[in-house]
Amino acid sequence: FPGLLESLDASPILRVTTADTIYTLQKSGDRWGLKESGGYSVRSDRMEELAEGLRTLRWGEARTRDPAKFDRIGLGDPKFDGAGALIEVLDAKGDVVASLISGRKDERVYGRKLSDDAISFRLDGNLPPLYTRQAWLDLDVVQIPQQVIKSVRLVRPNGDSLYLERPVGGGPRTFKPAPPNQDDRLVSRIAASGPALAVTRFFPVDVKPASELTSNWVARHITVTYDALEVDVRAYAEDDGYYVMMRAVEAGNGAHRAASINAKADGWAFKLSEYDWVDFAPEIASIVVRAGE
Repeated sequence: FPGLLESLDASPILRVTTADTIYTLQKSGDRWGLKESGGYSVRSDRMEELAEGLRTLRWGEARTRDPAKFDRIGLGDPKFDGAGALIEVLDAKGDVVASLISGRKDERVYGRKLSDDAISFRLDGNLPPLYTRQAWLDLDVVQIPQQVIKSVRLVRPNGDSLYLERPVGGGPRTFKPAPPNQDDRLVSRIAASGPALAVTRFFPVDVKPASELTSNWVARHITVTYDALEVDVRAYAEDDGYYVMMRAVEAGNGAHRAASINAKADGWAFKLSEYDWVDFAPEIASIVVRAGE
């Protein structure tokens, strides 16, 4: 594909169009970001796979030039609801300098140029998945094993709060109300384990700049590990879904874990499924019965 990779090196703006979505990968300095997610970082392994694919792809066996048959091998024009993925390299003015329609059928990759009279080919080589924008996002923000969680504090904007703690070596079901909430009673043996371990199951589905949040936080969720890492999460219920912001603090001179988390999390709001978000913003009454009630 003469000029495709060279164009990408010279004009690092790449637009992918499918029948369902359009997204743009842009390079700033030595970092690639996703324009539609506010420039949030994309996965380096996916970019390396894409660059390697563009570098090594070759036309293989010729297939059809009949536009009516392009969709059978995933090469229909996505601008007309076709099954293909249109890859375009843009210059600084937004003009297209190189393009390719790619598609898949079973395990094989196919390609053609962007014209209805172009011959389609099976391609020798590979490309990363192109059909979802979210698959490019580097959302591996925090990795904390369950066994290191010592305590969790849940706070509501009105000041209502609950402190949960477990003993060293305790399992997922050993979290209990601790001072000043030691007289509260768990609703069930498992009521506390979901919220207490929420940060260990942090799987965002999307991200946007925190400056785009339009609501106030509805819950605060503060996790502390046995070795003094603190992760403070604030939950937001937005019109377009459920989001959280995250900030980590770590004691000592070697606070590398907190710095690593904050490098990815500062300034961003992460979208969660409602199922995962609820563990960061549970109703306190769903966990404990207050003393005296």
